Amino acid sequence: MNDLSSLLQAAPANSTAVIVPETGITVTYGSLYRQVMTMAETLAGMGIRRGDRVANVLPNGFPTIVAFLAGAIAGTAAPLNPAYRFDEFCFYLEDTSAKVLLVPPEGADEARRAAKQLHVPVYVVNMDEKGNVSILDAPGRSPVTPPSPEDVALVLHTSGSTGRPKRVPLKHRNIAVSCANVAQTYQLTANDVSLCVMPLFHIHGLVASTLSTFLTGGTVVVPNKFNPMSFWRTVREYGVTWYSCVPTIHQLSVARLNEKPEGLDKLRFVRSCSSALSPALMEKLEKVIQVPVLEAYGMTEASHQMASNPLPPKARKSASVGPGTGVKIGIMDEGGNLLPSGVLGEVVIQGPNVIEGYENNPEANAKSFTNGWFRTGDQGTIDADGYLHLTARIKELINRGGEKIAPLEIDEVLLTHPCVAEAVAFGMPHPTWGEEVAVAVVLKEPQTEAVLLEHCKQHLADFKCPKKILIVDKIPRTATGKIQRRSMAEAFAGGAK
Repeated sequence: MNDLSSLLQAAPANSTAVIVPETGITVTYGSLYRQVMTMAETLAGMGIRRGDRVANVLPNGFPTIVAFLAGAIAGTAAPLNPAYRFDEFCFYLEDTSAKVLLVPPEGADEARRAAKQLHVPVYVVNMDEKGNVSILDAPGRSPVTPPSPEDVALVLHTSGSTGRPKRVPLKHRNIAVSCANVAQTYQLTANDVSLCVMPLFHIHGLVASTLSTFLTGGTVVVPNKFNPMSFWRTVREYGVTWYSCVPTIHQLSVARLNEKPEGLDKLRFVRSCSSALSPALMEKLEKVIQVPVLEAYGMTEASHQMASNPLPPKARKSASVGPGTGVKIGIMDEGGNLLPSGVLGEVVIQGPNVIEGYENNPEANAKSFTNGWFRTGDQGTIDADGYLHLTARIKELINRGGEKIAPLEIDEVLLTHPCVAEAVAFGMPHPTWGEEVAVAVVLKEPQTEAVLLEHCKQHLADFKCPKKILIVDKIPRTATGKIQRRSMAEAFAGGAK
């Protein structure tokens, strides 16, 4: 597979590609291919050409899969988080130069309002009772030629602790290689059934749960959201053989379990990625569901997977993300020198699934690439067996249940309030989410925490909103005047509980 259109032709046309649990709709590979190509031609009829950004704010489900693939084939897919607020939609639509926005029949009001302000055409994606997905009120269709491996299939944003979010352009060949790596790591076949509970605006849900399954001709079960009350019933009813999610979902799925649920005979492994899996949770998962729990390591710039613990009989190590999976992994010091096994440094990667650079961001590229290696911003070591152990995140992102949140974005929102003089967001430890957002603020004029929290809610998606705002006299800094966000949680631990 070199592009996403050929991906859909890897399986027999009459085999099942997608199951929608809420409706019981099943979609064959033949139907999926026809629907995707019809929508791609519809987008072409709107004037979408290779490289044009097709944004969507669709909730998880079959329409999202069709819209993503059609956007990637006709132009470049640019999925957005439906939970964003108006200001965020304005930024992402403008930053990606979106040519069109695809929305569900109902809702997405703030996305629609942002598109209207930016004069981005809005079209509704609808699915009928038979599982046929289409764009309503489209002007017509135009022929579409298959994309080349070098065309950009998908653009996503990633955020550092400082500066604006960076655009990550993923080419068809990047994604194709990553899908093959995932499939090989877990020995996926046409007999596998994947349960997709990760958002389809994230690389995790798109590549690991969905596209890798399509590559091997398996079936993707895609509910509209994760529901811990019906999760195991869905696994049992549809014969799920594996699923991948963040530790937060794993924790919620086994919170009330002391023994293995009935009817999980087909489940052969469980994957965890996008946030650190604690040894205690891994132990409980394996004890309850009695299948291997495999922790993996991925990031958007690598089209998702870089490393993973392997299936038995090979060893899986708790507190390790395993060896590289079709990706070369090294440890580098600040001077750009590769370090030997066991020595702590920055994790660096090479491979055909890794981007060649951020889009229109020479400054970020200069910092992120050294001697052909991509600097991940994560700190770790590689043991004698070649397994990677992550010890810290160099980047000061707040990792809330796998959602990477840029602290600076929260700072800037609070600084727009007339009473705030300084604001520094940071991550506080949380038993379920891993980290939760907290902010220390210095006020110019007296104000309450409740008012400041409400201000954040008006401008930020719920998952980004701080759960605690600490009003302080001053922000601690180093001798050189720099703020160390990772020390903020320790400095204010007493006030943020």
